[in-house]
Amino acid sequence: MYDIENSIGFLLAKVYQRGFGLFKEQLDSYGLTPKQFSLLAFLWIEDDLSQTSLSHKTQVDRTTIGGLIDRLEKLGLVKRLPTPEDRRAYRICLTERGRELEKELCGLAARVTEKFLSPLTAEEQTVLRSTLKKLRQ
Repeated sequence: MYDIENSIGFLLAKVYQRGFGLFKEQLDSYGLTPKQFSLLAFLWIEDDLSQTSLSHKTQVDRTTIGGLIDRLEKLGLVKRLPTPEDRRAYRICLTERGRELEKELCGLAARVTEKFLSPLTAEEQTVLRSTLKKLRQ
């Protein structure tokens, strides 16, 4: 009989759900989702990215990313600017409000991560990150 409760897929899904839930709970007061936060986080690293580039970096398909950007635009956190060399393409840029939230939201993310990983030792956390990076490839 297959031991579903101890299978890697089941355990990964449940861990993801727990982490996502903890983070979502903290982001709700900002009107943001974890996926929207990830777009902002990539823009804090490198602002003024094409929508295609942002899709590639976040590994979110082009259709889904359009809706995420729409909602961030409505919140006043990003703006779409035309790309001079291609009128069909847009650059995604942080607004002043989007930049202002970086420190606050990164602090929030660090606190959620610390809480989420608290059952693990520092060494176990390092091994977990390393293992997940290997599996992501």
